[in-house]
Amino acid sequence: MNIIRACEAKGNIRNEMSVIFVDGFYQWLNYFSKDKAKLYRTFVHMFNTEVFYTAVVDENLAAIAACSINNVPSVKLEYSEFRKHLGFIKGTIAYVILKKEFEKKQYPFQISENMGAIEFVATSENYRGKGAATELLKSIIDSSSCSEYVLEVADTNTNAIKLYEKLGFAEFMRIPQKHSEKSGVNHLVYMKHVKKKEVESLGPIL
Repeated sequence: MNIIRACEAKGNIRNEMSVIFVDGFYQWLNYFSKDKAKLYRTFVHMFNTEVFYTAVVDENLAAIAACSINNVPSVKLEYSEFRKHLGFIKGTIAYVILKKEFEKKQYPFQISENMGAIEFVATSENYRGKGAATELLKSIIDSSSCSEYVLEVADTNTNAIKLYEKLGFAEFMRIPQKHSEKSGVNHLVYMKHVKKKEVESLGPIL
């Protein structure tokens, strides 16, 4: 498995990223369209490849995740793309809602300078359950200069929560959600990982 930043990938990786993103978050995105092909085309433009990391297996994209530092947006949405692929009404609705939720994300706590926000973690349907997301997140945490990492996950996404706990994330906040019956999400859970500092042994003092 090869872990690289999306901007370092050969060729146009955005198409593969969009497929993994839409498949991973289709439960929420299908409100705007049930047609996955339309959704693939709608979101292909938005990824900030400077902050997205990818796991590649046998030259196939297996998983994606972003690590936003200093509040740099992970994605940048363009209204024209939403309108072109989803139509004027649905495109406008999707753009307005997702612009606020994705690009101008507001966390219910302060993001400090030494904190990385892990976002948009998703695994290809062909590689789920094979450790791709685990290795990707490990690599992000090990290679980044941040001392802390935070992420948001739906309380109903128990598989993801178990994965994050294995990686050392612990819940520190949860926010109840309105209209939980429609969304299927009761709370948004916020988890934090604090990187362990390496302590150098000085040995016995003579």
